[in-house]
Amino acid sequence: MAAKPSRSSIRRRQEKTIRTLKTFGREVYGQIQKQQFPSTKMPSRSTANIRYDEKLRQYVLGEKTVRRTSRNIRHIRPFTQLVWTADFAYGLKSSGKTSTLRDVFYSAQAFDVNFADQQESDNIITDLETVLAMAREDMNIFPEERSEIFGDLTIEYTVPGYEGRRINLTMHPDGVAVGPALTTAEFVEAKADKVIVIEKGAMFTRFIEEQAYRKFNAILVHTAGQPPRATRHLVQRLNNELGLPVYVFCDGDPWGMSIATTIICGSANAAHLKELATQDARWMGLYSTDIQKYKLPSEKLQNVDIKRLLDMQKDPRCAGELWSSQIEHFLKNRVKCELEAFSRYGLDYVVKKYLPEKLRALA
Repeated sequence: MAAKPSRSSIRRRQEKTIRTLKTFGREVYGQIQKQQFPSTKMPSRSTANIRYDEKLRQYVLGEKTVRRTSRNIRHIRPFTQLVWTADFAYGLKSSGKTSTLRDVFYSAQAFDVNFADQQESDNIITDLETVLAMAREDMNIFPEERSEIFGDLTIEYTVPGYEGRRINLTMHPDGVAVGPALTTAEFVEAKADKVIVIEKGAMFTRFIEEQAYRKFNAILVHTAGQPPRATRHLVQRLNNELGLPVYVFCDGDPWGMSIATTIICGSANAAHLKELATQDARWMGLYSTDIQKYKLPSEKLQNVDIKRLLDMQKDPRCAGELWSSQIEHFLKNRVKCELEAFSRYGLDYVVKKYLPEKLRALA
């Protein structure tokens, strides 16, 4: 299928980011010109202000706000860090460059804007996201983690030096890294009719080797465990812009379920962002009931696994019948299973047997 034109939307998004950063800078500068203590207001990210929106099917921030002001001596340090980070992000966008979270931490030292550690700088970046209502990735700031994508999708790069260059994502047998250039690329043409999101690298490789992308006409996305936000946004784009249904394939344990819920419903930590969740994605397993059905090798649940399952019973994202029934089954049988367990029946079993049955059941 041909992709919807996305050049104008990507350009508008880039222009909006620069415009928003400029506006923030002008507001701070304007307050100083008026001989006021500069300040800014942002939605509170406290637990009490995070709620699950049943209509949006994801976590969102409530109405409570907080003000960070240089009038308060305790706020001077984080406010200064916030303003510097906004300026650094503006420099990135204006020059077409990207940075990692780690780069931001070290770059600040050149300007005597010191952070105690990277956690402090990461928190300031999240504060800036909240103030500006946009993701750090829009500001060209990315984490170190990388996932991969593989499938019959042609993209066109928009980053400086590569504008207009096109590649098909079957070009490399190991998959193409989901980095800054790929996440900002346009979708030119997609012949696939679905997306399969895979937690484990070994299974991602297995799907490529067994030609699963052809047999099931699918784009394959490897999350490398809990998916980076750029990957979650890419999956959301594939679903939203191309209309491709998304299926999530994770380990048969509470942590695999958590990965699925994060992809589908988002997370409380990113409640200030609304373009990371793919609400219509389907969890395709590995279910607790699949462990018995396919007689897969398993391990006993540990105390930490059980605690996670009990927490998930209270999680509104897991309130549906499928989720609650599988949680109960995990707690009853007390075993878990990795995706690689399918290798017991041969390297091609998961593609020849499990995947066709699961996709038919979810169709």
